[in-house]
Amino acid sequence: MKFDTPATQNPIDRMTVVGKPIERIDGQLKTTGRAKYAYEWHDDALSYAYGYPLGAAIAKGRIRAMDVSAAARAPGVITIVTSDSMPDLKTAKRNTAKLFGGREIHHYHQAVAVVVAETFEQARAAAHLIKVDYEETKGAFDLEASMEGAKKPEDGEPDSAAGDFAPAFEAATVQFDQTYTTPDQSHAMMEPHASIAAWDGDALTVWTSSQMIDWWRSDLSVALDMDKEKIHIMSPFIGGGFGAKLFLRSDAVLAALAARAARRPVKVALPRPFLMNNTTHRPATIQRIRIGAGQDGKITAIAHESWSGDLEGGSPEAAVQQTRLLYAGANRMTATRLAVLDLPEGNAMRAPGEAPGLMALEVAMDEMAEKLGQDPVAFRILNDTQVDPEKPEKAFSHRDLVGCMKLGAERFGWDKRSTRAGAVRDGDWLVGMGVAAAFRNNMVMPSGARVKFDRDGVLTVETDMTDIGTGSYTIIAQTAAEMLGLPLDRVAVNLGDSRFPVSSGSGGQWGGNSATAGVYAACVKMREAVAQSLGFNAESIDFADGMVISGDRRVPLADAIREAPLVVEDTIEYGDISEEKQQSTFGAHFVEVGVDIATGEVRIRRMLAVCAAGRILNPMTARSQVIGAMTMGVGGALSEELAVDKKRGFFVNHDLAGYEVPVHADIPHQEVIFMDETDPMSSPMKAKGVGELGLCGVAAAINNAVYNATGIRVRNYPVTLDKLIGALPQIS
Repeated sequence: MKFDTPATQNPIDRMTVVGKPIERIDGQLKTTGRAKYAYEWHDDALSYAYGYPLGAAIAKGRIRAMDVSAAARAPGVITIVTSDSMPDLKTAKRNTAKLFGGREIHHYHQAVAVVVAETFEQARAAAHLIKVDYEETKGAFDLEASMEGAKKPEDGEPDSAAGDFAPAFEAATVQFDQTYTTPDQSHAMMEPHASIAAWDGDALTVWTSSQMIDWWRSDLSVALDMDKEKIHIMSPFIGGGFGAKLFLRSDAVLAALAARAARRPVKVALPRPFLMNNTTHRPATIQRIRIGAGQDGKITAIAHESWSGDLEGGSPEAAVQQTRLLYAGANRMTATRLAVLDLPEGNAMRAPGEAPGLMALEVAMDEMAEKLGQDPVAFRILNDTQVDPEKPEKAFSHRDLVGCMKLGAERFGWDKRSTRAGAVRDGDWLVGMGVAAAFRNNMVMPSGARVKFDRDGVLTVETDMTDIGTGSYTIIAQTAAEMLGLPLDRVAVNLGDSRFPVSSGSGGQWGGNSATAGVYAACVKMREAVAQSLGFNAESIDFADGMVISGDRRVPLADAIREAPLVVEDTIEYGDISEEKQQSTFGAHFVEVGVDIATGEVRIRRMLAVCAAGRILNPMTARSQVIGAMTMGVGGALSEELAVDKKRGFFVNHDLAGYEVPVHADIPHQEVIFMDETDPMSSPMKAKGVGELGLCGVAAAINNAVYNATGIRVRNYPVTLDKLIGALPQIS
């Protein structure tokens, strides 16, 4: 199905199943431990071995020699695969560094060997017996020190300009110019990267934890130099990804190589330190923001420049992209520069670009509002725009940032916020409120599905779409049930298998909208097949309560499959409709914090998110996504920072003891409001993504609340107590 004109009235608009707060249909499997994740997959007919990876102990250089003799003699060891014993593996286009390094070392913990043994413990013990002689070379590990040599990236976010920023900024009555920094951050998901590989002749089956089945299958075929059609990937359940599992990682490659060498299935789970140093992370940024405005508060000039680093051939963190679209202003400029750093690979982490970009922009907006003597909410509303500021001829398909701000301010009690920083005290706590806008572009991807209607009256949906904890199983079932007029208990959903039609996969906030649109397309085909089977006109029938209805005729849907089951397949593809209007999602985050007047400890007191993201397919699962994102935003604001050893070139705090993520005790009352809207320009579902929008702006809202509580402005994240304690007011 080609989606190239705005959606009109369709079966989804009935909203009898879609749009309802339905509990996750996979929830019981997960809460009872019956959902099998990658490392837990088990077949009694298979004899599994266990692989343990060895990572490079230097950040840059080469291996002179590797002695595996002691490890090979260790108890239980079956085989050892090293970079010396393998041909030079190709690097797939979505990977920056080799997933299984050769003689040359490109980053710390780059995999250089995998030990295979009868038990995990034996493999781990033997891996520590391998002796590697390295020749270390000097690397670049400091973004600030590398700024001068940073260059305009060949790929990724281009520089942009509209009007003439420099003279407009100089002429502005009120000017603002500040620099902010955000640190390297880790995805730190609960389930580590893990895979099981098994060979059957020259055919490979991999059970893995992947957000994008077809991407992994394609890139694994490149890495192993084999026919893609001989690779079968399964990933039905995923314990979190946040972008770290978008791209093929070393666990799958090591498992495949180890299984081939051991001649038996091999399980490989990356140790927690490997998640930080071997896989990917959100790169640190340095961001300069300049805003010029008239005394009336209207922005006349705005510029956002960002510096980030990555390995040679990598990509920048696109932290300026929201600034191109979020606020009005005739004279504008954005620029992105990329430094070559020899740290582990930087890549997509939940809301890449906007998450760190809004950490800076939305603090700058608060600072500018203060210079102007304006309320931060009112200042943002004043500078709203209904068109792309760089291309005024291109309107937004639907934009309600103002509605989010107004409703949020009313519900949060913004009118009770003190305009004077440091003025509100509750016992030993200084109390403040903060706000930030949320923004994330709406993206769509082609997505396919197969729908089967069997003689037992069950409609089965098959697609290689993944569920990373987002509720894909549930909203796909809701879509199919709505389209065919069936109760949910008559719909089965099978996901995460490369034998199924290629879907959008889970990532970039495109998954839910795109995957359900693909199921919609397949169900349209199924409706046509049913109509043909029953002798109805497909254009004039309806489906409800298990019946096919045409005028006065009502026929049980089951009658359509008396002769034979029906099987159809289709893919949703998008024309140029996304070019006609700017498609984005919007929101507003409000936060109240308390700051201990003696220690500078920051405690979140309450949080509110108001989201405008098209039709909400399931308010319950969508709310879970948003509050999870808000929680991640608390970590980004207050604690999460990968500490770089700038001499040795690695992340020091590479476990969950040193890399601190928020826990339940850190999170108070959270409220989420979804604006009642649809966007017919987005897809037949008239939906958009929301999982990343819930993160965008949260850290800035917290930072702004800390300022309102204390009068201390922190421009270098995270907002830790050491940055506050020296400037807190005297205890009285």
